[in-house]
Amino acid sequence: MVQSGTTCSKLHIFYLPNRSIFEAMTAEEILKDLRARKFRPVYFLQGDEPYYIDKISHYIEHEVLNDAEKGFNQTVLYGKDTDMMTVLNAAKRFPMMSEYQVVLVKEAQNLKFSKGGDDKQDPFMAYLENPLKSTILVFAHKYGSLDKRLKVAKAIDKHGVLFDSKKLYDNQVSAWVTEYAKSRKGLINPRAAALVAEYLGNDLSKVANELDKLMLNVKEHTEIGVKEVEDNIGISKDFNSFELINALGKRDVYKANLIIDYFAANKKDNPLVVILGTLNGFFAKLFSYHFLQDRSKGNVASVLKVNPYFVSDYEIAAKNFSAEKTMQVISLLRTYDLRSKGVDNTGNTEEGELMKELVFRILH
Repeated sequence: MVQSGTTCSKLHIFYLPNRSIFEAMTAEEILKDLRARKFRPVYFLQGDEPYYIDKISHYIEHEVLNDAEKGFNQTVLYGKDTDMMTVLNAAKRFPMMSEYQVVLVKEAQNLKFSKGGDDKQDPFMAYLENPLKSTILVFAHKYGSLDKRLKVAKAIDKHGVLFDSKKLYDNQVSAWVTEYAKSRKGLINPRAAALVAEYLGNDLSKVANELDKLMLNVKEHTEIGVKEVEDNIGISKDFNSFELINALGKRDVYKANLIIDYFAANKKDNPLVVILGTLNGFFAKLFSYHFLQDRSKGNVASVLKVNPYFVSDYEIAAKNFSAEKTMQVISLLRTYDLRSKGVDNTGNTEEGELMKELVFRILH
């Protein structure tokens, strides 16, 4: 095996030593190696989160070869319009007047892959066992993954990069927003990051796009706060689920009713299923808070998996909702989730009325 940083024949071809089986590389590790021009012969980018798949494949497509090299040495195929033999024939070509050629298969989820049987009978397996080091073969396989138990998956991992791009959990998005802003030399405060995550969800491409636009409208070196988020991402300043949680936690009946009336009148933008999920997350954490022996800010943040900035919200809510009442609220949320799906519901109660009824029962 040629070690990283050595050369092969007359071409300055760099490639990395093998990692242990399924030792996961992060997207940033992959991009760091790409920027350093340390390439693998095969990249299989898969998973339910397209953001990182797009980011890595975009870099390879646009940055590995210069414009002069791309004409002869870059091939872009689409899974629904090609087959494996066409892909492999392209991969087996040698580059012209370049160290590398790039073969990129977009929408690779539409390409048929074997399970990896007899290496001699399976052309893809045969190629994986001896890939051309001057070819960078990339599969952008979105919204699904190869079974890692399959021989073909193990072969990809052995000789190339098998990258899993997984959806973030909702409670991870706020931290991702903070890190993304930092990577763009921006600064966003925790409450604003939580508001972005709450409003935009865990579609990272959408979140990144909105943050990019937001940072263009904020002066350099200025911390992004809630006001900037509300002004630039189109979030209602006073009527959003973030403010509803604050109102409920403080048992502010007047404000909670104002917000839920607004939600009921704008059901399309504020669906009950989303509100139920948000409230359930908050009250489940509040229930855990009641049983913590160590209520120091650091421990609460660690156990509840929240930013220390928000610990005071749980301190306030705990004074207004006992552990018993919190458990009742969680039970209510389950009941109204079922009712919203037609269980024990006469059918005469609209979603907006269910929202109002739920909030009334939480507060009283």
